Amino acid sequence: MDFLGTIQLVIRTLLARKGRSFLTILGIVIGVAGVIIIIALGAGAQSLILGQVTKLGSDLLSVQPGKSNEKGPPAQIFGIVITTLTERDAQTLRSKTQVPHATAVNALVRGAASVTWQNKTIDTNFVGSDSEYPNVVDFSMKDGQFFDKQQADGNANVVVLGYSVYTQLFANTGVNPIGQIIKVKSASQTQAGGVPLRVIGVIDERGTTFFQDQDDQVFIPLSIGQKQLLGINYLAVINIKIDKTENVNETINDVTMVLNQNHKIQPGSEADFTVRNIADAISLLSTITDALRLFLTAMAGISLVVGGIGILNIMLATVAERTREIGLRKAVGASNMAIMKQFLLEAGTLTFLGGIVGIIVGIIISYFISLLMKYLGYDWAFVVSISSVLLAIGVSILTGVIFGLYPALKASRLNPIDALRYE
Repeated sequence: MDFLGTIQLVIRTLLARKGRSFLTILGIVIGVAGVIIIIALGAGAQSLILGQVTKLGSDLLSVQPGKSNEKGPPAQIFGIVITTLTERDAQTLRSKTQVPHATAVNALVRGAASVTWQNKTIDTNFVGSDSEYPNVVDFSMKDGQFFDKQQADGNANVVVLGYSVYTQLFANTGVNPIGQIIKVKSASQTQAGGVPLRVIGVIDERGTTFFQDQDDQVFIPLSIGQKQLLGINYLAVINIKIDKTENVNETINDVTMVLNQNHKIQPGSEADFTVRNIADAISLLSTITDALRLFLTAMAGISLVVGGIGILNIMLATVAERTREIGLRKAVGASNMAIMKQFLLEAGTLTFLGGIVGIIVGIIISYFISLLMKYLGYDWAFVVSISSVLLAIGVSILTGVIFGLYPALKASRLNPIDALRYE
């Protein structure tokens, strides 16, 4: 029988066993779709992380209280309160003689808060900041302005709204938020009603950065955030903008030297602060996502193995069911190689079809996941590479060949006389 005739025979055989063929294909579809989805998710996550570099810039340093090793997060990430970083540190770091490449230094505190305007109350977050925030982080104002140095240093009762806070409080009201009085109350504040603050600005929509909604927050002067809302005198973080990316390492050394002097850290002693390059933090996140993607791809590979075992079982059952047919074909002259090719083609056809359907399903699901992530505010790219498609289809066919080989060999080695007598 020629190759075309073998293909026709394989197709007729598979169509005669539609239910069994469908279940076999389904196992391959799940495994292949899993590979496509996981690779697409990994590519999307990396695009998200690279997007954070674009938003924040690689010329930004972050100083956080608490010592950590190079690869681990600072202690405050785990909820440990560390009070070593102060406004004095931020003022010292603004010295051009000590940190010459710093173009802006911004001190921050953060917390959860409820915001009330008239009869509306929403839960959000607040950022207590000095006036340098606009010089460190790039954003635009929708309306009004950010508070200046005089307002920040003078403890002015002013507030700047993030975009989603603005929409929740003032959208569809017809009221201009500029000049309105809102009350901000932190979770730790004991004063009833919160601190009354006058709205002086609304920040334009910014989206999500580092998995934090930048629009779901309000900005208030640092001293009000520290004293009136949190009751503290230390900082959560100091951000430093650098003039050029190539000066990052030099600036890290300068910042470390300044803070060691401020905190009286002796040579050889462990520092009580951490200086991080934002680009390095993003690189660490990329490494984590790569490892996670590799792990999940391996899990999807296990699904393909399970599908391959299903092919093995079904092909073995097929060989047993068609023993008399095999004996008859061999009796009329079919060679062992022809029998083996037929069964290998059956297994390969099943996995090829499963691979094609799995790729289509995987691409569709990946696309809808990307739409969902964009809807949630993440800068998520829909990426399905040619290499991932070729990998998925190649692995699926290889699975069929590997797991179909033994049943094919078994069929080809049947004795025609014994096969014809098989009941």
